[in-house]
Amino acid sequence: METINAIVETPKGCGIKYTYEPSSGFFFLKKALPAGMVFPQDFGFVPETKGEDGDPLDIIIISEFNTYMGCKIECRLIGSMQAMQWAVNGQKNKIRNDRFFGIPVQSVIFEKVKSMRDLPEKLLIELKAFFIQYNKMQKKIFQIEGLSNAQKSLGIIKKSRL
Repeated sequence: METINAIVETPKGCGIKYTYEPSSGFFFLKKALPAGMVFPQDFGFVPETKGEDGDPLDIIIISEFNTYMGCKIECRLIGSMQAMQWAVNGQKNKIRNDRFFGIPVQSVIFEKVKSMRDLPEKLLIELKAFFIQYNKMQKKIFQIEGLSNAQKSLGIIKKSRL
């Protein structure tokens, strides 16, 4: 199975959203989440890619590890969540903003997870709810349109390479 690299921007359990700024080489504090809201898993990006939003492709890294901002992790891609995103007041500016899912190759607990179907249903429900609520806070709609397997997701990543 082919692997990809992921860079952690915001570690799981963090109530602050960080963003990598390529021009400076630093991560900066983008926003604080409301009290009690935290990232359910590590959230980051696939380096050397560019999505419709102009940013690198987003990835959720599912693991038992405690990582840190800027950590590079080799992951097995297990699939993606296709999503459209737009401002509440302007549906004409819809953009594709998928979320890719990876499992670190070093993971023991998630070692047998090979596809999105292998994830616990409760975890998928939590992740979907998190991204819908997170976008709602920013006055954006996040509409999930489906899930893709690893092969299709890898094709999207390859087409997004810079």
